[in-house]
Amino acid sequence: MTSASVAPVIAIDGPAASGKGTVAKGVAKTLGFHYLDSGSLYRLVALKALRDAIPLDQEAPLAAAARNLKVEFAGEAIRLEGRDASTAIREEPVSAAASRVAVYPGVRSALLSRQRAFRRQPGLVADGRDMGTVVFPDALLKAYVTASAEERARRRYNQLIEKGNSVTLEGLLRDILERDMRDSARAAAPLKPAATALILDTTDVTIDAAIAFVVHRYKALAAAERR
Repeated sequence: MTSASVAPVIAIDGPAASGKGTVAKGVAKTLGFHYLDSGSLYRLVALKALRDAIPLDQEAPLAAAARNLKVEFAGEAIRLEGRDASTAIREEPVSAAASRVAVYPGVRSALLSRQRAFRRQPGLVADGRDMGTVVFPDALLKAYVTASAEERARRRYNQLIEKGNSVTLEGLLRDILERDMRDSARAAAPLKPAATALILDTTDVTIDAAIAFVVHRYKALAAAERR
């Protein structure tokens, strides 16, 4: 198989702070696959909107920003319009704006081809909220990584406190529950497990165990396909 169109895909979806990104990165590293953090694209649109004062309640200019996004991915570095954005897209105001931007069908449609362009040999691990349901419906393996809202809030709290941010656990839990509702209720590509997705609850599971589980299931499916 040499065509990018048939490169295998592992789609890993899930809500905020579920551990899906860490699991996806670990799986990609273990298998030597490419990695797509689809959320970074929505964060980049949000950052562009905040920098250029594009209203977050106006779909048309947001969709235009998504279509014309000038972004470069170079390893761990991400540049927006020539400026490093690797840290800026992880800040809480951008995260909150990204969740609002992502509800618009026009924005999601504008980013679809960009996401699919990451699919190339030897394979791709893609994480997000609609990787298995919309972006890569033919993914060989689909996993839905989740955890309790309380555990996800605790994880986000520890991350932000470590970075010197002033936050409260109660406030983060409220934000996570609101984001879950917004992501699940949106008309375009709502957050939900794909029909054939493995459900992986990481509340009481170590990251290493979660990565090993996904890798094992992928290798089993790939071996079955070769037979």
